[in-house]
Amino acid sequence: MANCNYNCDDCSSKCEKKDFIIHTNKYSKIKKVIGIVSGKGGVGKSLISSMLAITSAKKGYKTAILDGDILGPSIPKIFNITQKAYSDESGKLIYPANGPLDIDIISTTMLLENEDDPIIWRGSIVSNLVKQFYTDVIYGEQDVLFIDMPPGTGDVPLTIFQSIPLDGIVIVTSPQDLVSTIVEKAVKMANMMDVKILGIVENYSYIVCPDCQKKISLFGQSKIDLKAKENNIDTVIKLPLDPKIAKLCDEGKLYELDFNYFDEIINKIFN
Repeated sequence: MANCNYNCDDCSSKCEKKDFIIHTNKYSKIKKVIGIVSGKGGVGKSLISSMLAITSAKKGYKTAILDGDILGPSIPKIFNITQKAYSDESGKLIYPANGPLDIDIISTTMLLENEDDPIIWRGSIVSNLVKQFYTDVIYGEQDVLFIDMPPGTGDVPLTIFQSIPLDGIVIVTSPQDLVSTIVEKAVKMANMMDVKILGIVENYSYIVCPDCQKKISLFGQSKIDLKAKENNIDTVIKLPLDPKIAKLCDEGKLYELDFNYFDEIINKIFN
């Protein structure tokens, strides 16, 4: 249907209702599933996914990350994961890697012989692998699974929205006008798919002068508060451009950094 909003319960159309929802295997029990999305690439979505997971784990929640950015995986690098994924005795189910802070992680990097090998796949194959990462990985008992989604509103994000029962999403953006307008696409997609928006994270929001401690807006005055108000989103996180964060990501030691930027979002997830 041309005007379909994917909310079959409130639909008066006579088209056939289809259940796209997939389920985890019998060895996995996940209480909350949260997607991290962006309207475009290069805004630090994987960083935010990692920092949310670290915050969750440090608060005592059993946490996992599904690296859904199949063609551009970066989560293993942030957590210094080098081990390969391995299957159970049946060969049908996969064990994730267990990283720092007891965070379980699954990513395409763990399936490659060499981590720098390119992944040259068509969209349908990529979408199917994301679903397999949800259904065929033995997560055990998890309080929360964060899904680092690929950017945009194409095949893979749509597959995740339709197939995986999301309890909410976090939208990641940056201060430039071009990028903040793309927030609208992510918001509208979430609304069409009837998924709750937990908050917006504006990455690279400012930098702090090491001498005077003044906040400097490198990309001009942010308009994210206005965007959030226009879309009735009450949680806005402004993350600074911090060289320490970049350094620890490169070293695979981001978990060593103490931060509380995402306490509000984590509290929203579990309250």
